[in-house]
Amino acid sequence: MKIIVAADNNWAIGNDGQLLVSIPSDLKAFQKETTGKVIVYGRKTLHTFPRQMTLPDRENIILSRNPDYEEKGADVVHSIDELLEKVSGYNSDDVFVVGGAEIYEQLLPYCNICYVTKLDREFEADAFFPNLDKDPDWELYEESDELVYFDTPYTYLTYIRKGTKIM
Repeated sequence: MKIIVAADNNWAIGNDGQLLVSIPSDLKAFQKETTGKVIVYGRKTLHTFPRQMTLPDRENIILSRNPDYEEKGADVVHSIDELLEKVSGYNSDDVFVVGGAEIYEQLLPYCNICYVTKLDREFEADAFFPNLDKDPDWELYEESDELVYFDTPYTYLTYIRKGTKIM
């Protein structure tokens, strides 16, 4: 599995249930990368999507502890084991974990590639992603040139789990 996340200099990813910033070109890159693929996320992340609806043209899988939770347009799983069984039928390169903080933390051990939109700012935040720069299991593989959206410089970073072979 892979992860896609946007994080600031403190690895913050959200505040009060919302993204830190919405960068149109980053949202387009997210759409291009995940369309036709499987996306895995938590129930709270669904509420950050447009009209709080599952994303079209993707296989949506929601991980929720609530055994009664259902969502139109998504498969709902209730444990990591159930999720891993569900995604075992897909090519792991086609499965993307897209949030939120708790889901990222739980699924990071099962992922080999992280695509990070690194925001060169510090935002007020209450949700964070694990700091991959301090994690000995991960290494920076690739970094884009710096881009700027209004007052927010950002780069696209690709981290790989050490020992992962990139095609």
